[in-house]
Amino acid sequence: MIETTYARIRRFLRRIMTRPRIDMPLALGLFLLASIGLVTLYSAGDGGLSLVFGQAERFLLGAVLLLIISRIPPSILRGWTPWLYAGSTALLVVVAILGEGRGSMRWLDLGVMRFQPSELLKLTTPMMVAWYLHPRQLPPGWKDIAVVGILIAIPAGLIAEQPDLGTAVLVTAAGAFALFLSGMAWWRIGLLVGAVGGMIPVGWHFLHQYQRDRVLTLLNPESDPLGNGWHIIQSQIAVGSGGMFGKGWLNSTQSRLDFLPEHTTDFIFAVFSEEFGLVGVIALIVLYAFIIGRCLWIAMEARDTYSRLLAGAIGMSFFVYVFVNGGMIAGMLPVVGVPLPLISYGGTSAVSLLAGFGVLMSIHANRKLHI
Repeated sequence: MIETTYARIRRFLRRIMTRPRIDMPLALGLFLLASIGLVTLYSAGDGGLSLVFGQAERFLLGAVLLLIISRIPPSILRGWTPWLYAGSTALLVVVAILGEGRGSMRWLDLGVMRFQPSELLKLTTPMMVAWYLHPRQLPPGWKDIAVVGILIAIPAGLIAEQPDLGTAVLVTAAGAFALFLSGMAWWRIGLLVGAVGGMIPVGWHFLHQYQRDRVLTLLNPESDPLGNGWHIIQSQIAVGSGGMFGKGWLNSTQSRLDFLPEHTTDFIFAVFSEEFGLVGVIALIVLYAFIIGRCLWIAMEARDTYSRLLAGAIGMSFFVYVFVNGGMIAGMLPVVGVPLPLISYGGTSAVSLLAGFGVLMSIHANRKLHI
């Protein structure tokens, strides 16, 4: 019995490696982006190979997951969705009890690695929204919108409680994009946006003091240049000093002299900007735009409602990650701890992102056939 199971697993893995069902343009874009990430990480980490090897291992794990998930038809993924959503949400409860982190409770220590369950919700939340809307008449009415709101609010609230407001916002955005792509009327969207805007003064009182300080510092970072304003000021200096063509690879003075905090994670875009300048930044943005555009093309070609909403939500969420991190290092958005996708150092984030692209590969492989 064990040998039979082993033989089946071996045949399954052989099919994955010999007949991968992947979208080559998207795969090449991701490979190029990951390569840029490793090169930038080597420089940001002061030439140390430990971070590079660690990130490369996570990229490899993510690539294996991408290949495996790409072989699973969207219909099967749709059937698994409620269980994946419930399981990942339950892990957030476990984090609240057993989690650990710097000033927060975000990670689970599995012994061989530390795992951040909230990253899974960036994928399982839009999956759940797409699953709920799939059999229903679209565009959705207020009842379905309310149910979707609850499905999004449960994980987002648990993540915000850790506290991890940045990830909570990203999870909310991922679910909201799936709802938006369902064809909601603009007047409904306007009412929802207005309601959210009206809740901002109320939500302000529920923020932690350091979160309020980040927002206030954004408005005037020079008011506390050696404290809360340090991150934004040093990031802006790094971006500005790169000029048109940059200082060259391995020549980022802001990171090497330790003026730039978190230069391998949240602020690695500032390191890249200083070394490769405006030209390098534009090239990187073009690469991100290509990947996002390819995701939306896959969504357009999707066979069913579930696949279309999920693929579109994954692509638009990827855009939000890039936009928030770029706005953060440029001093246009508060510092919320959002990494730059596949560039910043981070294990769970990289693996979950590549797993999400595996879902896109599956949707592409099972797309509509045009005759």
